[in-house]
Amino acid sequence: MTEDNAVRGMLALCTAILVAAALYLARSIFTPVAFALFAIAWGTSQIGQWLLSNLDRFQFIYTKMNEWLEGHGIFASALLAERFDVSWLVGFAQQVAARLNGMSGFALLIFAFTILGLMEVGEVGTRMAKLESRHPDLKLSQAAERIAGAFRKYILIRSVASLLTGLVTFCFALLVGLDRAPAWGVITFVLNYIPFLGPLAAVVLATLFAAAQFESVQMALIVLAGLSVIQFSIGSYIEPLLAGATLAISPFLVLFAVFFWSFLWGIPGAFIGVPVTIAMLTICEQHAASRWISVLLSDSTKPAG
Repeated sequence: MTEDNAVRGMLALCTAILVAAALYLARSIFTPVAFALFAIAWGTSQIGQWLLSNLDRFQFIYTKMNEWLEGHGIFASALLAERFDVSWLVGFAQQVAARLNGMSGFALLIFAFTILGLMEVGEVGTRMAKLESRHPDLKLSQAAERIAGAFRKYILIRSVASLLTGLVTFCFALLVGLDRAPAWGVITFVLNYIPFLGPLAAVVLATLFAAAQFESVQMALIVLAGLSVIQFSIGSYIEPLLAGATLAISPFLVLFAVFFWSFLWGIPGAFIGVPVTIAMLTICEQHAASRWISVLLSDSTKPAG
């Protein structure tokens, strides 16, 4: 029994050392991921605490809305008013927590696959070199280098734009008196990594929060208008200016990629939709037979990647 415990202890120690070594070697990948997870967890916890302590506000706002509708001759809302109560909101919050718990398991699976992939990086490079020696027209190494460069620039641009958006959102929230302003800045920063869908979700959530806090339609509209201007200004002008022509991808293609991969894979698909598209266009640009696809779907004469 003692020997078994000793063996298990040694295995656990070896596993911990290997995991620590893998995290160190892959720090450029896991550091931003870990930071994003902690940031959004902190932000959502702040907002969640506020919601739980102000549930009566939602009941009050919903009742007032139904009274206004009935005052204008719209009585269809009476049925919804009877069904709405605080328990429904609590149940919704529990469902969101369950989804987040499922995403944690998904993150562990991603971690396992990433570790296995990093262990084969050297072998993959050797295989690519062998293939290129037999088929020089493949240009696998050149395509891989260009894809990696495009990915780095894309992440850098998204990071700068997201940081700027989160900072301006934080300042705007302080200006209008929105509670949990730091949390809204962090949530906006993280969600901004998802093109189109992320900024939209951040604006809608903050607007609903403002309606509950101020109990005023006017203030909710002010928050909606202010955050929309912030997102539009940074996303439509500043971010394209930072990107320049290096990642010259058609805006229509970016939007299509986000929705297409979201339809296939949900939230993870929304995150990786644009990088996958960049990789596909870069590969198409490497071959004369498919180069027309890259030119057609680019935003300028310079190929994507």
